[in-house]
Amino acid sequence: MLKRLEIVGFKSFAKKTVLDFSSATTAIVGPNGSGKSNVAEAFRFALGEQSMKSMRGKRSEDLIFGGSHSVPRANRASVAIVFDNSEQAGRRPFQLDFDEVAIERVVLRDGSSEYSINGSRVRLRDIEELLAGANVGETSHQIISQGEADRILIASARERRAMLEDALGLAIYEFKKQEAQRKLEKTETNIAQVESLRRELAPHLRFLERQVEKLERVDTLRSELSTVAQTYFAIEEAYLAAEKRAVHEAAEIAAARLAQASAELSAIEENATTDAEGARRLAQVRAAEAEVEKAALARSALARELGRVEGALNAAKQRSAHEAREPYAKVSREDLIALAEEARRQSAPSTEPGALRAALDALSTSVRAFVDRFISRDDDLMADEEQAVYALENERVALGEKEKRLIDEHDRARSTLTRARETLAAHDETGKEMRRRLLERAEAKAHEEAQVERVQARTRELAQIEETLELEKRDTVALAGRAVLSYAPVATPPEEARSVQAERRRALERLRIRLEEAGGTGEDVRAEFKEASERESFLARELGDLAKSADGLRSLTRDLDAELAKHFADGLARVNASFGEFFATLFGGGHAQLALEEPESNEEGTDAVLLGEAFVHPGIEIEVALPKKKVRSLVQLSGGERALTSIALIFAMSQVNPPPFLILDETDAALDEANARRYGDMIESLAKKSQLIVITHNRETMRRAGILYGVTMGGDGVSKLLSVKFEDAIAVAK
Repeated sequence: MLKRLEIVGFKSFAKKTVLDFSSATTAIVGPNGSGKSNVAEAFRFALGEQSMKSMRGKRSEDLIFGGSHSVPRANRASVAIVFDNSEQAGRRPFQLDFDEVAIERVVLRDGSSEYSINGSRVRLRDIEELLAGANVGETSHQIISQGEADRILIASARERRAMLEDALGLAIYEFKKQEAQRKLEKTETNIAQVESLRRELAPHLRFLERQVEKLERVDTLRSELSTVAQTYFAIEEAYLAAEKRAVHEAAEIAAARLAQASAELSAIEENATTDAEGARRLAQVRAAEAEVEKAALARSALARELGRVEGALNAAKQRSAHEAREPYAKVSREDLIALAEEARRQSAPSTEPGALRAALDALSTSVRAFVDRFISRDDDLMADEEQAVYALENERVALGEKEKRLIDEHDRARSTLTRARETLAAHDETGKEMRRRLLERAEAKAHEEAQVERVQARTRELAQIEETLELEKRDTVALAGRAVLSYAPVATPPEEARSVQAERRRALERLRIRLEEAGGTGEDVRAEFKEASERESFLARELGDLAKSADGLRSLTRDLDAELAKHFADGLARVNASFGEFFATLFGGGHAQLALEEPESNEEGTDAVLLGEAFVHPGIEIEVALPKKKVRSLVQLSGGERALTSIALIFAMSQVNPPPFLILDETDAALDEANARRYGDMIESLAKKSQLIVITHNRETMRRAGILYGVTMGGDGVSKLLSVKFEDAIAVAK
């Protein structure tokens, strides 16, 4: 799967260097200090290694070619690993739709790193997930450098377990588990935020809910007002219509009778006499009739004006009642302070009974004068509507007095007319009979005139009732809306006492007052309540979705744990089988195996150990037994024995779950000739499953390689690569 390695400006490789890996085993040889181990570190670098110590540096700048006397320093270093991604057994090693996958890392002198896959910029995490899916684990498990072969031996039990999980290709489960845990943490944070928002919203929502409940009661009151108003208005309109018809008919009859009586009276008066005295007396009658007519017209005009004033007065009283249920006056702060000062002065302490009595009388007089001032109706501090009512009442009183004068004038004119007619009748030759007829017709005419006046008065009264009805409609519409006018007209008023309708009017007025005190329609409150309710519903749904998502992530984590435990147990058994075989091969016998730590407490059905509030899987211990020695602990092994043990374990892990490639950097340096042959045999066996890149000085190891690269360094400090034959490699390695 590994095709080539391209290095530019990385450490001692100042110029572009390309290594092709077309053989199962590739050996890289060269003298110490030539830079051959930089090849292994180039792999580490490109695969995302973050530890500068693992790449023998202190700063990122140490990874870039620093220059020499003949070659300038580089400004960047880049390493690209190219993999063969063509389909094998119906699938691609990497989940990308490319036949080649190039993973590249670039480091700049400012310390920043850039990663790319096939030339597209990506994150380090994207590369880690891509490699994990292709069974390419951490660089420390697939790239074993000189001096690090026994790293797995000195690691802690839990670190050793992590290495084994990575070697078994279980890193993809860890990636998925970590991703699920990150999402779960974010989801739980979102849940806490949503719950906080709901807690903040709840009091305001409860307040708005109470306000809406009040508005609903207002709606009920408004509906009741509408029902009462519609009944009242319909009956009142029917009553007015019926009364207008009756008054109209009465007016026509009265006018006809008055015309007839006037005509008959005129005829008698015309025939009463023909002499000069009679004509003079007839002229007096006509003059008196003109005065009566003039007085009647004046009274009629005054009655209309009086009706207008009374209608306006009723409307002003209703407005005053709406604005203030009780009469009030506006009192200035200065007047109140003056009253307080006067009371303090008048109530100065005294031991004389007479002085105390005089002070009380003076205080009473001051208070009474203050109150009399502010209850005076012509005071300019009186409320506006009260002033309007007061002015109309004054106008009505003045018109009433004027009406009394006109009545007196009308009565005097009629008396004068009566005397003139009596004088005319007494002068007439026909005597008593003519006088009787003249007086009868005069009385008949007066009766009909009185009837016409009553009809006119009733007409004015109905007009005032109609004006009051229109005012009540306007007030009710302002409170309950125009829906109150949507009622069916009544053809005839019900047969009931007028007091029943008066009671409906009082009920209507009480409902109007209650609704007015309750306030407006509250549409802004309703809109805010609707918005807050929708917000609460949204947060509740959001919280439900988040809780469901959290449950799903917890379930996924449990499933991944179960899957990881299952594969780990199976892999551990297979690693132990190979570990034992390799260990026996290298040591000519003996026994070695990996064993789980003894848990202090465990969750039933799992191998997890409770650590704080979390369950942690037990670590891995290494048990060894050398042939012909009583050695049971790793600390009892010599340096060579530790190297052989670590090689056996590394090869065992690679045998069970073969990685695409394995890099061994002088791991055979401490082997004697016999062990070197065994090591070479193990390499040949391992090369059947993984590509091997071995950096070595060992002749036996070189002999097992299909391709040999030699690395040399001249006086310019630049590593150079050359392909060599086996015979030449021995010389180059020296």
